[in-house]
Amino acid sequence: MNRLTGTPAADGYRMPAEWEPHEGCVMIWPVRPGSWPDGAGEAQAVFARIARIIAQSEKVWMLAGREHADAARACFAEDDRIEVLEIPTDDAWARDMGPTCVVNAAGDVRGVDWQFNAWGGTYDGLYARWEQDNRAAGEICRALGMDCYDAQHFVLEGGSIHSDGEGTVLVTEACLLSAGRNPQMSREQIEEELKAYLGAKKILWIPRGIYQDETNEHVDNVCAFVRPGEVVLAWTEDREDPQYELSRASLEALKSQRDAAGRELKIHLLPIPEKPVCITEQELRGFSFEEGEDMREAGERLAASYVNFYISNRGVVVPQFGDANDRRAVNILAGLFPGRTVYPVPARAVLVGGGNIHCITQQIPYRRRTI
Repeated sequence: MNRLTGTPAADGYRMPAEWEPHEGCVMIWPVRPGSWPDGAGEAQAVFARIARIIAQSEKVWMLAGREHADAARACFAEDDRIEVLEIPTDDAWARDMGPTCVVNAAGDVRGVDWQFNAWGGTYDGLYARWEQDNRAAGEICRALGMDCYDAQHFVLEGGSIHSDGEGTVLVTEACLLSAGRNPQMSREQIEEELKAYLGAKKILWIPRGIYQDETNEHVDNVCAFVRPGEVVLAWTEDREDPQYELSRASLEALKSQRDAAGRELKIHLLPIPEKPVCITEQELRGFSFEEGEDMREAGERLAASYVNFYISNRGVVVPQFGDANDRRAVNILAGLFPGRTVYPVPARAVLVGGGNIHCITQQIPYRRRTI
């Protein structure tokens, strides 16, 4: 692996759309006691189910620290498309600490290694130590034999960006302009970094994400491209729900902008769960929080959203919450991805950790030469 000091855009690379062909997907075995209650058993079962669904059409690399690698290998002993890599991390959010991949016209793939600071560093980060997480992107690139761009000067997470593959990238103001990331930079300077490292031509800003999203409202939980010129937006018709005004503001922002090709966006409204999903007293008792770690409270509303799905080579893996809108969300996404099978997965065990299916996965685009 070469660590590169140039920029992807200057070298002819771009961030592909998530529906473009994958070589595989990176995930991380969940073990952190402050994120996954009761020894992480329920979370591990759901992670394994998701990994096996994805592995039906692409390879899966499951990261685990040395002390947990054998348990992960035992879980996937009969799954030859799921490989355990001994790479230590502080938690299991592969989207945010893994590399963002970029591709060129020849089919070469490189990674981008952003600085990771646990969603806000000492200002409002969610835990006090994140050194292993910050090293993970480079270690993943090394293990997969990919060259890697050094973007450690810039704080960014994979869940805070979404690409149409044609030069347009979606972001939220709440996240990218937050004081815990790049406060020394203006909005215009942040745009220039995104264009340089993602090969983007146009950045579409929406103001807000999902209510109570502790990542400072990542875009991947509220709005996502489903094809060039078309997005899904998390939505509620309930004017009493605090999400209503957030989604309404983002809808108006999307209507007022054009993508890199000059197109007006076609916006598909994807409902949030009808009833708020909240953490229970029983779940709370299963956590063990470290000093400096964000602590949950019983009854706290969780940032449940069906937008947090993963697009595999032949499927779309969609979180389910035991809600009346579960089936409605599946049907909408099935209509938007007619060439893929939609896999609904009960994902409360992931949500109590702070994110969902998109957050725990990071696709590796198909490479002209594979390892």
